[in-house]
Amino acid sequence: MKTFDCDHCGQPLFFENVQCLRCGSALAFLPDRLALAAIEPVGGVEGTWRRRAAEGREAGSRNYRLCSNNTEHQACNFAVPADDPNPLCVSCRQTRILPDLSVPRNRDRWYRIEVAKRRLFYTLARLGLVAVEPPGSERDGPVFEFLADLPGQQVLTGHCEGVITLNVAEADDAERVARRIALHEPYRTLLGHLRHESGHYYWDRLILEGGRTGDFRAMFGDERIDYGQALDAYYAAGGAAPGWQERHVSAYATSHPWEDWAETWAHYLHMVDLLETASSYNTRLALPGQAAHDVEQVINPFDAGTADFHRLVEQWVPLTLLLNSLNRSLGQDDAYPFALSGRALEKLRFVHDLIESRPAGEQVAGSCQAQAAAR
Repeated sequence: MKTFDCDHCGQPLFFENVQCLRCGSALAFLPDRLALAAIEPVGGVEGTWRRRAAEGREAGSRNYRLCSNNTEHQACNFAVPADDPNPLCVSCRQTRILPDLSVPRNRDRWYRIEVAKRRLFYTLARLGLVAVEPPGSERDGPVFEFLADLPGQQVLTGHCEGVITLNVAEADDAERVARRIALHEPYRTLLGHLRHESGHYYWDRLILEGGRTGDFRAMFGDERIDYGQALDAYYAAGGAAPGWQERHVSAYATSHPWEDWAETWAHYLHMVDLLETASSYNTRLALPGQAAHDVEQVINPFDAGTADFHRLVEQWVPLTLLLNSLNRSLGQDDAYPFALSGRALEKLRFVHDLIESRPAGEQVAGSCQAQAAAR
C-alpha cells in the first residue's frame, strides 16, 4: 500500500485517514481515482462533496457522497460518486452479511475486518482484477460474509461459489494469536486471510473459467483429489511432511493443490503490496557487502514497464531481509517468516504471468473450497 499526500497541503497521509492533521481537510478515498483526497462540501447540495481546491488547481468537477457505512457507523472512508444510487461504496457493497452489531465487540471486529478488506480491494483494483465503478451500481469481485460462532454452530473461514466467509473471531488479536500458535503457523493476519480466500475466488475466474486447468495441474498438482480427505490427512499428520520448503511457500500449501494456489496467490499480493509501500518511501536497497553502485531504488510494481517478475524477486529478497532486521531491532518476530525456494518462485511467476496476461471478461464459476474448522 502506497502512502498518500494531502492534495490540499501536502501532509503525508495513510490509507485509513479521514482528516488531515495539518490543514484540517476532510479526507475520503476515491475508488474511481484510487486516491485518498482532501474533500470539501458542495454548496447547496447537502451530503455532497468534491475534491478540495489547492494552490494551482481548481476544485474537482465530480461530486461524491460518503459511503453510508461512514455516515451511519463511522466505519468506512470510501466515497461514492454522487450519481451512483448504491448507498455503499464499492468495497462495502461486497459484504453481504455482517455480524450482529448489537453485540458490542462485533462493531470493532467488523471495523477491523473492513479495514483489511479495503486494503485487499485496493491491491486487486491496482492489478485490474476488480472494477472501481461496477456497471449498474452492482458489486464486483468476491462476496463476503462475516459471521460469529453460535452455540453448537462454528463458523468456518473459507470460500464457496464466489462467497468468502470469515469468522469474526479472527479480528480478536488474542484469539488469532492462539490459533496461530496452535496450528504452528508463523504468519496469521486478517489481511492474510482475505488475500488467501481471494485466491480461491480468482482460481474460479482465472483458472477454471480461463481454461487454464491443464497449466495449473502441471504446476500445482491435480485439484480433483478429494479436498476434505486431503485436509483431514494434513491435520491428522500434524502438518506438512519434512522438506515441504523445497516446493511450497508455506506448510499449509502442501495440504491440497487449491491451498497451494491460494497460499501462493496471497504471497504474490504480499509481494506487490510491500514493494509499492517501499517504493512510495523512495527506499533504496543493497544487500550488506554489496558495492555502492549496486544500490537501486525499489520499483513500484504497478507502474507501467516495471512488472518484470525477475526484477520483483531481486528486490523482494533484500526488502524482506531489511523488514525482518528492523523488526528484530525492536524485539519483534520476523514480519516475513518465509524463505522462497526455486519451485515456490516458479509458482509465484505462474500467478504473476496469469495476472499480466489474463483475458478480458472472465466470469465466476462454482467451486467450493471451505477450510477445515481449525483454520
